[in-house]
Amino acid sequence: MRVATWNVNSIRTRVDRVTDWLARADVDVLAMQETKCTDAQFPSMPFAALGYEVAHIGLNQWNGVAIASRIGLDDVEIGFPGQPLWDGLAEARAIGATCGGVRLWSLYIPNGRTLADKHYTYKLEWLEALRVSSAVWPGPVALMGDWNIAPTDEDVWDPAFFEGATHVSEPERAAFRAFNDAGFADVVRPYTPGPGVYTYWDYTQLRFPKKQGMRIDFILGSPEFAARVTHAEIVREERKGKQPSDHAPVLVELT
Repeated sequence: MRVATWNVNSIRTRVDRVTDWLARADVDVLAMQETKCTDAQFPSMPFAALGYEVAHIGLNQWNGVAIASRIGLDDVEIGFPGQPLWDGLAEARAIGATCGGVRLWSLYIPNGRTLADKHYTYKLEWLEALRVSSAVWPGPVALMGDWNIAPTDEDVWDPAFFEGATHVSEPERAAFRAFNDAGFADVVRPYTPGPGVYTYWDYTQLRFPKKQGMRIDFILGSPEFAARVTHAEIVREERKGKQPSDHAPVLVELT
């Protein structure tokens, strides 16, 4: 079973790239973030042509998450219990489904914007609510997506550059570690160790060719999920070429 997550940064712009990679990489399930479209606008036909069912939640041109599966798509859940609201509304940031007997969640954690912004408080509340909710989810579970957190200094190209910014603050990192403490392991890092291993490179300032990236996309697995992982990789090549997303796919193989 091959499972991946990818912040596609507009599925309508990149549907051909995404479906082409799905076919080449022989992926069974793909969690997507930042689809940036409503449910009615999601380009489901190219996925269906490859044999994938898609569950998607998108409310407007912002956010949006989806799961595409060719091995079943059951018990679809939009949002999670206790998910915080933003300006009174539940944003399209979380969708769960059971695929091949594994419970998978596609997650787009709030950005936070700045340390003084109320969106930062919202981000921390969102993470805590997810931690509390996920703590009681049974069976093999994976929390997959764009976490908008670089958990350690080696996960950014220059820690000094990010000083005083979001993504690297101690409260955010503590919130990430809380998932580890709750039993969710970063199942990709053992296969992709060391500094300079990133999943995101900003479009500006030639960050990608300069190798100036961040590691902010993760697959955190419950003990039952982690025990089945036999391989993992960050598919850096997909950040290259025409009209790439600014994120690369993250892929794991399960027994």
